[in-house]
Amino acid sequence: MAALLYAAVLIGANPAAGQTLTPDQRAAVEALRTDDMRKLVVHADPIPAPDVVFTDPNGAEHRLADSNGRLRLVTFWATWCAPCLEENPSLDALQRTRGGADFEVLAIATGRNDPAAIDRFNAAAGITALPPLLDPKSALARAMNVPGLPVTVILNRQGAEIARLMGGADWTSAAALAIVDYLAGVEG
Repeated sequence: MAALLYAAVLIGANPAAGQTLTPDQRAAVEALRTDDMRKLVVHADPIPAPDVVFTDPNGAEHRLADSNGRLRLVTFWATWCAPCLEENPSLDALQRTRGGADFEVLAIATGRNDPAAIDRFNAAAGITALPPLLDPKSALARAMNVPGLPVTVILNRQGAEIARLMGGADWTSAAALAIVDYLAGVEG
């Protein structure tokens, strides 16, 4: 049944869709929300990303709006966050299997996260595909209204938030992969 629904949703995807998901597209994503993905909230209208800088360990500045035309899944996490330790390996796997020119996962460590602690966290969790990104003063997390960790947002190709999931999730689940694949097709 789930496979038939997934196929039907993909057939109905509109590859020319722009920044706003149509009601039918939102309904299609809603139909895919099972298991952990039940927590995913799909917005009626995209929410512009705040123009707040985050960095990589070398100090290079980045902004969420700098989407480079990619659909992006952005997670806010911290080294002390137990649910993040459980969730981040699935995000790493999602980046390895789906990441590329059209889609990427960004894992932004927010708050006080020593770079050495991030390296230890990633090593302990087997994370190899997610480069460390930093929001040391939680400025981006505050601007994105992140009340706790982890929080994951999905940004469309224009860099605006189209969906949000509060708490941890398995991003390698059939439901998560179906949602990511559908949104990549709609946003393509």
